[in-house]
Amino acid sequence: MTKDIKAILANSPAVDQVGAEERVARIQSRSIKNESKVQGLKMILNMIDLTTLEGKDTPGKIKQMCYKAQHLHDSIPGLPTVAAVCVYPSMVKIAKESVGNSGVKVASVSTAFPSGQAPMSVKIDDTKFAVDQGADEIDMVISRGKFLQGEYNFVFDEIAQIKEACGKARLKVILETGELANLDQVRKASDLAIHAGADFIKTSTGKIQPAATLPVTYTMLQAIRDHYVATGQMIGMKPAGGISSSKLALHYLVLVKEVLGEKWLTNEYFRFGASSLANDVLLQLDKINTGYYSSSDYISID
Repeated sequence: MTKDIKAILANSPAVDQVGAEERVARIQSRSIKNESKVQGLKMILNMIDLTTLEGKDTPGKIKQMCYKAQHLHDSIPGLPTVAAVCVYPSMVKIAKESVGNSGVKVASVSTAFPSGQAPMSVKIDDTKFAVDQGADEIDMVISRGKFLQGEYNFVFDEIAQIKEACGKARLKVILETGELANLDQVRKASDLAIHAGADFIKTSTGKIQPAATLPVTYTMLQAIRDHYVATGQMIGMKPAGGISSSKLALHYLVLVKEVLGEKWLTNEYFRFGASSLANDVLLQLDKINTGYYSSSDYISID
């Protein structure tokens, strides 16, 4: 381990788990006025990385998702597009062609997602292939086994090498917090990823439970805040997995505003990794517009 990494980890503070949970509980107890709710729901839609990461993904499924990313619900006026679509590297070219000039980004997972269990050469090739196919963003997974063994230098170098392979693509570093045991480890991994070159830090792959939680996200946001105070550099945040309700997503926005401020309330610096969240947001907006709830069959599942 290099001296710099030792210093990084030495400066990672212990996390008060009780305090984090109490802060989150206070946020969840708040009510949100209807006008602010509409604004927040549209903001959420524009922060979503609409995602499909299944072995059964086909070109047709990707094209349908990309269409939805640009046309969330044509009968509800004033809707934004989502921020990005997130796919496997083999589907990047199809996604890129499908989103065209809409402004919707194409994100690709890489580095042997979701396990990360592959040689470094494979992870670099995986990343370069996705970028060559047109990916605007790369969502990489760290080697959690190495991290939990205390091989922090390996994880730091891994992130730095993938960052270099990204070229101009932005790098989101997935910590897979459900495998990191406690909030102290989450904070340590967050600091390591930020210093290694992450443009975003991301909670989860969505393949492990628990995935994103508010206390974990609060811990990661504090790492981002401390880095910003020390350096002036803004790092993005992406909770992913398990966020399927509008109410919960609004709580995440309140948390971001309180910890980091309004500058982070754009899709440049905050995303939701989700496959079903958009549908619940659309149903909530339709309820506000019409006064009644529509069936979930009213919204396309893709």
